[in-house]
Amino acid sequence: MNIAQSLDNLKLEQDAIILYDALASIERDPRRAAAFRHIADNERRHADIWATRLRDLGAVVPPASRPRVRVRFIIAAAKVLGTGAVSELVQALEGDEEAAYEQQETNPDIEAIAADEREHAEIWKRLGNEPSTNGVRRRASSARTMEATAVVAAAAHPPVVRGAAGSPEAITRGEGWHRSARSGTLRAIIFGVSDGLVSNLALVMGVAGASDESRFILLAGIAGLLAGAFSMAAGEYISMQSQRELFERQIELERAELEAMPEEEERELVEIYMAKGLPREEAERMAERMFRDPATALDTLVREELGLDPDELGSPWGAAVGSFLAFAVGAIIPVLPYLLTTGSAAFVASLVLSLAALFVVGAGVSLLTGRGVLFSGFR
Repeated sequence: MNIAQSLDNLKLEQDAIILYDALASIERDPRRAAAFRHIADNERRHADIWATRLRDLGAVVPPASRPRVRVRFIIAAAKVLGTGAVSELVQALEGDEEAAYEQQETNPDIEAIAADEREHAEIWKRLGNEPSTNGVRRRASSARTMEATAVVAAAAHPPVVRGAAGSPEAITRGEGWHRSARSGTLRAIIFGVSDGLVSNLALVMGVAGASDESRFILLAGIAGLLAGAFSMAAGEYISMQSQRELFERQIELERAELEAMPEEEERELVEIYMAKGLPREEAERMAERMFRDPATALDTLVREELGLDPDELGSPWGAAVGSFLAFAVGAIIPVLPYLLTTGSAAFVASLVLSLAALFVVGAGVSLLTGRGVLFSGFR
């Protein structure tokens, strides 16, 4: 382990300390705040490891500096929206940190840090359904993590009640960065804004090449905005509604099978767990627990057998409104200069503003994906 790598590792941990100290100070719920303080203490221990390594290598240990833009963004969002709203961003950040360590040579220090990172993931899963100060609610991990040990500092384990964190209803939405990909929310937003920008820019540029009349260009831009936004909204509504009806039909068929032949369905669940690597006796115990409650059994079968998340079927109206707004936001940008000026100045301003907006969209995505700002922006 060289000095440069140790410095990079120290920076990761120093940023994590700042992040979790901030989350603990923002959070008003004692249980969640205690969990954040516990993680911050782990990160301090990690930072001490790398500081000691640097001293052993004869290097100067730098003090904690201003955190990365990504960390500052998460802290700012948590102050406005609450800690629950930034759960996915923090877990993605933790995932990137764990991946960075996995690429380094294995030694006892890194193994200990990796074990702490896994503990942090379990803590986030347990906290997933607990409300933050602004009432934002999330749920914990999927049914396969129901047996996982929850580690939350200074907090007793609450009894499992239906609807509470750790209950069958709550254990459905963990690993948020995976869920974002499944639900397509991020994809739909990026597609809508980019499509609005590119298509309306092309329309405005085309009309501008055929006519010098700014009012015609402005009219074409507004017409393109409305046509594209309504088209996107209608398409998203129909496709989402059709997909939802298909998924609901599959769930109803699974419900009918469960009512008609519960023993057969339980055997299928045992086979699924065995295919995942569990011994038969353990698989049978887990399946038996699941089938004590018909609602839990159905939820588990839908997830494990059909590969569906009942809580992530999508809202047709939500998809339609979101697509309309995303397209409209993108499409209005090429039109804005023609509201303020005319001629070549408006033409150039429209082109430059649109390109800049595309870069900003990509740079904003980098906060979620962890890729470089410049890479995502230019892409």
